[in-house]
Amino acid sequence: MPEFQKKSGIGKHLWTIYVLSLLLLAVIWYYQWILGIVMTLLLVVSFYHSVRTEKIRENETEKYITTLSHRVKKVGEEALLEMPIGIILYSDDYQIEWTNNYLHRFFSEDETLVNKSLNFVSEDLIPAINENKQTVWVTLDGYSFETSVNKEERLLYLFDRTEQAEIQERYEKEKTVLAFIFLDNYEEVTQNIDDTTKSQLNTEVTSVLNDWSMKNGLYLKRTSQERFMAVGSTEILQQLEKDKFNILDVVREIHTDQNIPLTISIGVGVGSNFLPTLGELAQSGLDLALGRGGDQVAIKDDTGKVRFYGGKTNPMEKRTRVRARVISHALIELVKASDKVMIMGHKSPDMDAIGAAIGILNIAQLNGVDGFIVFDPDDVNAGLQRMIEAIRQDKELWNNFISPDDAEEIITDQSLVVVVDCNKPSMVADARLLNKTDYKIVIDHHRRGEDFIENPTLVYMEPYASSTAELVTELLEYQPKGKKLSVLEATSLLAGIIVDTKSFTLRTGSRTFDAASYLRSKGADTVLVQKFMKEDLDLFIKRSHLIERAQIYRDRIAIATAPPDEISDHVLIAQVADTLLTMSGVDAAFAISARKDGKIGISARSLGSINVQVIMEKMDGGGHLTNAATQMENITIEEAEQMLKRIIDEYSEGREEE
Repeated sequence: MPEFQKKSGIGKHLWTIYVLSLLLLAVIWYYQWILGIVMTLLLVVSFYHSVRTEKIRENETEKYITTLSHRVKKVGEEALLEMPIGIILYSDDYQIEWTNNYLHRFFSEDETLVNKSLNFVSEDLIPAINENKQTVWVTLDGYSFETSVNKEERLLYLFDRTEQAEIQERYEKEKTVLAFIFLDNYEEVTQNIDDTTKSQLNTEVTSVLNDWSMKNGLYLKRTSQERFMAVGSTEILQQLEKDKFNILDVVREIHTDQNIPLTISIGVGVGSNFLPTLGELAQSGLDLALGRGGDQVAIKDDTGKVRFYGGKTNPMEKRTRVRARVISHALIELVKASDKVMIMGHKSPDMDAIGAAIGILNIAQLNGVDGFIVFDPDDVNAGLQRMIEAIRQDKELWNNFISPDDAEEIITDQSLVVVVDCNKPSMVADARLLNKTDYKIVIDHHRRGEDFIENPTLVYMEPYASSTAELVTELLEYQPKGKKLSVLEATSLLAGIIVDTKSFTLRTGSRTFDAASYLRSKGADTVLVQKFMKEDLDLFIKRSHLIERAQIYRDRIAIATAPPDEISDHVLIAQVADTLLTMSGVDAAFAISARKDGKIGISARSLGSINVQVIMEKMDGGGHLTNAATQMENITIEEAEQMLKRIIDEYSEGREEE
């Protein structure tokens, strides 16, 4: 019965009806045979009609399915070959095995992609596949494609996202950029001139900045005598960076009666759509520019990265006695409010760091607060050894020197941490102390960089000072009278000044001599300084061997590179650079050597015509225009030398273009 049902094409529900009808027909035949004949004929006709209808419907369904299958197959082939999506099949060795027709339009007609490397399409594809990236962007014939990677099937799908990329690019170009412009030395330039001349200067400055802003499409508004605000876009900023912010040079050429060049600093905030955040970035950039000596631009984005322009001129001495007095009084209040003062310099301290620390120790004692100098006796270079030995003999002074571990045990959240001759948390003697208290002071003469101690309570940074010892000496002059500086303490401060100025030959201003004079009046012994600065014969010979390896690069730059297996401390490297700078025809000197910590150290010196600070910053270092350094990890001596030469080339070519 089921087989018959299947062959007849009758559905299960119809078959049930016919079975019931036959039973009913049998009953009718039994009682009324004439009616049974009629009903039998009707049932046969109905059965025949149902079978025929069901068969027709089945044939139509099969025909429809067959047609649909053909269409689906044809559409699949059409989609695979002609759909507006690029498809690439590649082999294990990244050779193209097959592509659909869509990709051919982006290459010449007679050019086949099969059997060519994926690098032929884009050099970004193979690295992305090896890095297990899900998507990668490639460009073909000016079109931008978002490429989906199916590594298991060795299959690439290229989706045309050109319009999206163009919209994204336009969006990025039209992002708002906020800038704060500050006249660095406006007060110094205008303090002794009459109102008419001052008004003329203001008009000239405003006119110069307005012309510059109109030319570049910026909106400029003067918010005070010393400050302007500018609003623009990322596209405008890119053009200003291309011109290397030549407005710095234009403003510097403005004539003043005192023949002091007027300079500006610019802080730029970029990368955020939230205006308050842009304002904070711009102000932070301006603080960086001013902290580095002014006359430069600091561009800070929302990721915290900073780009610098300018800073080519040696910062002029423009700090005033008033500022030193204000800082000194603020320091007194902070010292008195603390339970103890923890003082530290940088790792492998020099005479400037130790001398300045001793000066701050005296300030704490003058205000009746215990002070301690954080010092690691295992981190002392040979150049500082004689000073430390002299301090050890002074029991009263040496008792205030403690190890980093001891400092951690006694510091409290009410303690004051004073960092001298350093502003980078990664370089301080013990970075752990910075997190133990909210009260921190930074006193330094180096330019401020991106990596800066977080949330300091007070910052006294003067990049145009000769040394931190000079700054601390000025602060001492405004402290309460009481405990007198000992000969050793005064000599230590003077030694810091003498070492950092190379015996008053570099970075020396009138205030430097004032500080030295003050220390001499307190008993500083210049003969003792010379004893501190004496060196061993072996070190002298080692330095001479390194100097002997020096070569002249680009006619006026000396580069001395130590052998790969030779270890030198940072003091010796610095001395080599200093010595090379005294040679005839040398405008800048670099010394490169491996250090005992496994890093490659580079010390840089200049007479001022070459900004070694900018060069060292590109190698993750920093310093001054004439005195800078860096330490590099995971690099060889030869690689460091080649990198240095490449950066010098870029720096020199950039200056030639200007």
